[in-house]
Amino acid sequence: MASFLPAVAEQLLKDVQKTYSEKSQIPDDLLIALRFVFGSCTLQALDLVDQRSVTCVSSSSGRKVFQVLGGSGRLYTCYTSCHYCPCPAFSFSVLRRNESLVVSSLFCLSVVSITYTLQIRVCPIGTFSHWC
Repeated sequence: MASFLPAVAEQLLKDVQKTYSEKSQIPDDLLIALRFVFGSCTLQALDLVDQRSVTCVSSSSGRKVFQVLGGSGRLYTCYTSCHYCPCPAFSFSVLRRNESLVVSSLFCLSVVSITYTLQIRVCPIGTFSHWC
């Protein structure tokens, strides 16, 4: 059964994206489904999105990383290509205990890719590694 969960999560995010593109909001039934699939990090992730705590840092060559200002006030650089966040919650809940698919910092990246509620910073040539 666990092998189906990522497919369910992916389909749910597609449903959220479709609905958001049509109505510019995420209805309660989809919010409840997100909470069911993604667990306790859902509310924290949505709060990060509401606070516009996500910045997309991109280089002129097209490389991108995302910086998330966590609830603790720390800034985390997240990589969506490898599904990684350096926060303690990721190490503990996802890697060590295998209790969760994501943590709030990674889940909020999925939400901002749907709602486009993020800040964008373009780095001059040669300075991208400074931001990562």
